[in-house]
Amino acid sequence: MSSLVFLGGGRITAALVSGLRGAGYSGRVVVHDRNPAKLRRLARRFSVHIEPSLRRAVARARMLIVAVRPADVLPLLAAMGPVSNGAVCVSLAAGVPLSELRRACGQRVPWARAMPSPACRNGHGLTALAFERSFPRAARQHVRTLFGRVGAVVEIPEREFDAFTVVYSTSQGYHALAARVRAARKLGLSPRIAFAAAAHGLAEGVRALEKNPAALEDLLAEAATPGGIAAEVLRSMHAGGYEQLVERAYRAGVARARRIRG
Repeated sequence: MSSLVFLGGGRITAALVSGLRGAGYSGRVVVHDRNPAKLRRLARRFSVHIEPSLRRAVARARMLIVAVRPADVLPLLAAMGPVSNGAVCVSLAAGVPLSELRRACGQRVPWARAMPSPACRNGHGLTALAFERSFPRAARQHVRTLFGRVGAVVEIPEREFDAFTVVYSTSQGYHALAARVRAARKLGLSPRIAFAAAAHGLAEGVRALEKNPAALEDLLAEAATPGGIAAEVLRSMHAGGYEQLVERAYRAGVARARRIRG
């Protein structure tokens, strides 16, 4: 029986399967991993079928999702054996380009890359997709539909994947919130109120822009009334090099992605 097959049973596989099951996906899901404990946890939580044999897992795939660390991708492809006729392959690995996946696989199977956010576990993910030029049109739609079950999907040129990988991470939201909470605590707010106020500033700011992202500059101008408190806070952040710090951090992330690839 053809299945949705994950090679790798780590956190991103758990997040995707959780989101798919939460969205009502009832298709057959097979997971292969070298760690039996990971497989048992996934089977218990999400009713997936576990397959200890790499080659048997690959042979059952309608869609094969490679969800291992970048350093493990090429050895895995070398060991996995033939892919089922008509199956498509999707890599979730950062920094491993389509051309390298194609060479390592050594088969005429269509490849795509996907970069899903861990927020897909609750249906609020964001996934970037890039396809080989020869990827069949019907199969493209199948891939888009699958990832669309767990959140928004954007198709981007592969050359933009490193930058997307750096910018979209929810970890930056956690970091920004933690920094705001710590600063609020130093001003004397209790932990509960510091968190509530800091989280409100981030979450409601984003919510206000969900339907009209182009309004960002207008909302900034509206909030920063000359002589007001918000204006002073924003002026101080700008003077302290906040934007330059974010840019430097992003460039460091892109450089890291390219080192992984190299």
